[in-house]
Amino acid sequence: MNALLGVLFHFIGGFASGSFYIPYKKVKGWNWESFWIVGGLFSWFIVPPIAAYLTIAGFMDIINATASSGLLITYIFGVLWGIGGLTYGLGVRYLGVSLGSSVILGLCMVFGAIIPAIYYDFSPVIGKDTFSGMISNSWGLTVIIGLLICIVGIIISGKAGVMKERELTKEVASESNTEYKFALGMFVAIISGVLSACFNFGLEAGQSMATIANENWKLANPNQGEFLYRNNVIYVVLLWGGLTTNFIWCMVLNARNKTFSDYSNKKIPLLKNYIFSAIAGTTWFLQFFFYGMGESKLGNGPSSWILHMAFIILVANMWGLVLKEWKSVSKKTNATIIAGIIVIIISVMVVGYGNNLHN
Repeated sequence: MNALLGVLFHFIGGFASGSFYIPYKKVKGWNWESFWIVGGLFSWFIVPPIAAYLTIAGFMDIINATASSGLLITYIFGVLWGIGGLTYGLGVRYLGVSLGSSVILGLCMVFGAIIPAIYYDFSPVIGKDTFSGMISNSWGLTVIIGLLICIVGIIISGKAGVMKERELTKEVASESNTEYKFALGMFVAIISGVLSACFNFGLEAGQSMATIANENWKLANPNQGEFLYRNNVIYVVLLWGGLTTNFIWCMVLNARNKTFSDYSNKKIPLLKNYIFSAIAGTTWFLQFFFYGMGESKLGNGPSSWILHMAFIILVANMWGLVLKEWKSVSKKTNATIIAGIIVIIISVMVVGYGNNLHN
C-alpha cells in the first residue's frame, strides 16, 4: 500500500510540474523575464514557508538549529539548481513543452537518481540506498532497468523533435511556435538538465532538517509511520538559492530589455497577469510538496527521483499533444512522439514494480 501511495503522490507532483507552464501562456503583454520572476516569487519565496508553517510545527526553530555549513551547502545546491530552473524556462521556450521537458528532465533524472546513490557508497547514511546495494538486489536492478527504459523513451522523444524541426517550414513554424529554435534550445536544455539535478543533491544535503522534523512528529504522533511533510523544511532553504539565481538574472534582463514597466503597464491586463503567474508559481511548488510525500512512502531516494521525473516528462509530453505543438508535422513524427510517451509509461510501471519489491 505504501508503494502504491508513493507512486500516486509522485504522479500528482509530476502532473503539477508538467502543467505549471500552462498558466504562463495566459499572460499577455509581459516579457518572459517579467512573468517568470513573478511566478518564481510564489514558487521559491512565498509558498514554501507557508507550506512549512502549515505542516511543521516550529520549522524556523529547526532551520535556526541547523549547522551553518549544512544550510550553506543546501543553499549553494539551490543556487546551482536555480540556474537549471532558469534555463528550463528557456528550454521550454525554444523547444516547446513536450520536447524541452523530455530532454531537460531526462538528464536531470539520470544525474539526480544515480549520483546521490553513488555518493552514499562512499559515505553511508542509515536509510539511504547505495548504488552498490541497488545493483546487488533484484529491486534495485528493476529500478535501474526502468531508468534505462525511460532514457530510451527520452531518446525517442528527442528523435521526434529532430524530425519536427526538419519538417516545419519557416512559415509553419511561425504559426505554431514563433520561438522554436532547436540548436539553441538543445544547448540550453543540456545545461538545464545537468544543473537541475542539484535539487536532489540539495535535498540530500538538507536531510538533517527533515530528520528532526520527522522525529518531532513521531514524538507527538507515535505509531503513525513516517512524517509525510518532513521535506517541507528543506524546501525553504533550498529554494532561497533558486530565488537568488533567478531574481538576479530576471532583473538583469529587465534592465537590459527595459521591461521594468511590465509590472505597472496599465495598457495590459495586469491583474490577470499577476494571477496567472501566481497560479503557475504555486503549481510549480506543488510538485515538490507531493514529491516529499511520495518519498516518505517509498523510502527510496533514487527510485523516487526517477518516478518523479518520469511523470513530469509524461505529463509534459501529453500537454505537448493537447496544445497541438505537433499539429503541423507528419503522421510518422506524431507516431514517434507517441511511441516515446508509451515507452516512458512503461518505465514508470517498471520502476513502480521495483519499489514494490523493495517494500
